[in-house]
Amino acid sequence: MSSNVGSGLFIGLAGTGAAGGIAVGGFEWNAAWVLVALGWIFIPVYISAGVLTMPEYLAKRFGGKRIRMYMSVLSLILYVFTKISTDIFSGALFIQVSLGWDLYLSTGTLLLVTATYTVAGGLAAVIYTDALQTLIMVGGALTFSVEKSFSKVGWYEGLVNHYMSAIPSVTVTNATCHLPRNDAFRMFRDPMSGDLPWPGLVFGLTVLATWVWCTDQVIVQRSLSAKSLSHAKGGSVLGGYLKLLPMFFIVMPGMISRALFPDEVGCVDPVVCQRICGASVGCSNIAYPKLVIELMPVGLRGLMLAVMLAALMSSLTSIFNSSSTLFTLDLYHRARPKASERELMIVGRVFILVLVCISLLWIPVIQTANSGQLFDYIQSVTSFLAPPITAVFLMAIFWTRANEQGAFWGLMTGLVVGLLRMILEFSYIPPSCGQPDRRPAVLANVHYLYFALILMALTCLIIVAVSLATPPIPKEHLYRLTWWSRYSQEHRIDLAGTWIASDSVNSDINSHFDHSPDSWLWRAVLRLCGLTGPSSGSTPPVAENSELNSLQEEPLWRRVCNVNALLLLAVNVFLWGYFA
Repeated sequence: MSSNVGSGLFIGLAGTGAAGGIAVGGFEWNAAWVLVALGWIFIPVYISAGVLTMPEYLAKRFGGKRIRMYMSVLSLILYVFTKISTDIFSGALFIQVSLGWDLYLSTGTLLLVTATYTVAGGLAAVIYTDALQTLIMVGGALTFSVEKSFSKVGWYEGLVNHYMSAIPSVTVTNATCHLPRNDAFRMFRDPMSGDLPWPGLVFGLTVLATWVWCTDQVIVQRSLSAKSLSHAKGGSVLGGYLKLLPMFFIVMPGMISRALFPDEVGCVDPVVCQRICGASVGCSNIAYPKLVIELMPVGLRGLMLAVMLAALMSSLTSIFNSSSTLFTLDLYHRARPKASERELMIVGRVFILVLVCISLLWIPVIQTANSGQLFDYIQSVTSFLAPPITAVFLMAIFWTRANEQGAFWGLMTGLVVGLLRMILEFSYIPPSCGQPDRRPAVLANVHYLYFALILMALTCLIIVAVSLATPPIPKEHLYRLTWWSRYSQEHRIDLAGTWIASDSVNSDINSHFDHSPDSWLWRAVLRLCGLTGPSSGSTPPVAENSELNSLQEEPLWRRVCNVNALLLLAVNVFLWGYFA
């Protein structure tokens, strides 16, 4: 939960809620369904396959190396453009608005603290801090939304009245974009004219959510580190319950912020917006920090600042750790197959610094993208690049006839089409309030959620066509790699060309590391990089986690997880129906 709810989600959800209403909360509620799919469908397959990373699964399933390389590189690109840069920007924006610090000074301070305990602690530190910060985020945000935000406007009924009359004093001539949407309090919106059309919100969003929750290394790594399959399922259910809450402690407080401060949060005049938040396209991104500054006393304001910092650090540490794992095991170790564990650890730490530098350079683009709505930027970029990944994983798990050629050319076709749309998206600036939309029809009339559906369907079509035109994979290579064979006890023969970097890490330490140096400074550097203590040897990760390779569950806990999953989905359906 905390690995997903970063400061980007606080800023983005509240900002989009302020601009368009409650429909954006559907992005969170949709996650409950996909989290159940993670625990009951995807994780059992990953466990039976005995994998640690998602590219590793595809390498075992299809063989060869090019798909794994493609997946690793694309995942890192997505981390930079949709996760690291947006979290850094949103966290720094919150501190800038709250404390008046310089944007880049705030960024540097946060990155220094975050990188320190990520580099020094590894995944264990990330998981423990995630657990603590989840309590801080949920508790602090709920306290703020209930005691301060909702009571200020007269609870839900008062929010409806105040929000629908939240009109800025300075408007644009002959335009209605300064007015709140008539469907602001409806989840299901017009399929053609809606800002979040309901078919896209239900079906297109599921494509993106499946990538995030079921195939993304950052999220899946948490489930694969669970003690057993029942623990992984329980974590998915708990995460699903927690994802019901952001509508009430992030989205609606963002709407309350516009209701209370329409001239700042709801500004539409470019000159006014530039003066208020430094972005001429709009200031909805400041909705949440503005509310905190104006409503919270000094002490509680510090608590909420801690909540945002916790969200930022939790999200960044998760991404840093997972990115380092992907790069070292899936890319660097291929170039240097005899690299020692110590060398891989150092390279992973250095790679984190490289990712941070690239992300910082992208922040100015984020400030003006998608009419200044951070959440729309994140989801649109994801819809251009992620659907082919979702398609390949679904075909790999459920269709045994899918082969390496089909998967690879499906991915390449999807990548080319997605990049074309992405280039067009950033080549044409969305019209400001009161200006005509002169963008091509593929941009102006095809919502990014619809595009995600189209792109996934195209990728699946290519996979099917190419797979049927090429030889199938013999079944002895597929045992425990698909949904249908997850319980198989047959011996699996790895496909020729399968490359599992994590199984061949050279544990021989280079000669200049063999003896502990006398310098206290050098010992401190080694300790910071996690390079002290005895070598762990070359035990394959699968052997170390042999308990996870079993799909057996205790009957009691299996029933507990199943009942809670059904209850979660029932509550979810009720909420969708109530706010539809």
